[in-house]
Amino acid sequence: MNGFVAMRQWTVDAFAAEPFRGNPACVVEPLDAWPAPARMQALAAENNQAETAFLLKGSDPARFSLRWFTPTVEVPLCGHATLASAHVLFEELDVETDSVTFETRSGPLVVGRAGAGYAMDFPADPPRQVEVPPGLAAALGAEPLEVWAAQYLVAVLRSEEAVRTLAPDIAALARMGSAASRPGNVGVAALAAAGSAYDVVSRFFAPGSGIPEDPATGSYCCLVAPLFAAKIGRARLAFHQAYPGRGADLLCEDRGARVLIGGAAVTVAAAKLRIAL
Repeated sequence: MNGFVAMRQWTVDAFAAEPFRGNPACVVEPLDAWPAPARMQALAAENNQAETAFLLKGSDPARFSLRWFTPTVEVPLCGHATLASAHVLFEELDVETDSVTFETRSGPLVVGRAGAGYAMDFPADPPRQVEVPPGLAAALGAEPLEVWAAQYLVAVLRSEEAVRTLAPDIAALARMGSAASRPGNVGVAALAAAGSAYDVVSRFFAPGSGIPEDPATGSYCCLVAPLFAAKIGRARLAFHQAYPGRGADLLCEDRGARVLIGGAAVTVAAAKLRIAL
């Protein structure tokens, strides 16, 4: 094959302690220069995972630039692919630091080792309460108790069971948004059932970003961590994202302007790309 360039790529299940849980992300090995955005978008579409992460080397071995692409669009912030990127640097590429910093469209993001997993320092995005948008209840197939908005819509439901059994109309959700939120990115959440090992159960639907339902959404915690910290009266909360058949566990701490988001990650595949980016 003439002109191919061999590059490595890893698939990582983020916010999971074992394979086939959490949210898969593809992470391309750190590059010396950014490829054309169309090439990065094409690879993300080929991978067909919720996110493909691209890293750019810097002069500091613990500092990288980071971009995220869904199969259809570049996004300004992604939690699970940031966690996956840090995991690749620490576990696959043997970066010998306790933390790494990613320069992103959402500012610097620091990820450090934390026990058997990692902790990410993200910007908080506290939502404001809004009127229920017309058509949202019908699109969800459930009547929200409250609706909040920031970069995403957040529909608070009556129970964990309501979250788990939700079967929304994805095409209708793609049209949902508010003046403050990006269309087609809608999360649901509720207080966990009594006796659960977590405080809040959630799901996240992102047809506006080319993802019908996301298995684990770190950036969603930038909204729901401060929201439910205020409701529960405690800064540290355990979230379970109840994607059918997988499930993901995220530990969050509301720190005012920032949110700490923790979780584990596991590599499930290593590949060699035979393309020129």
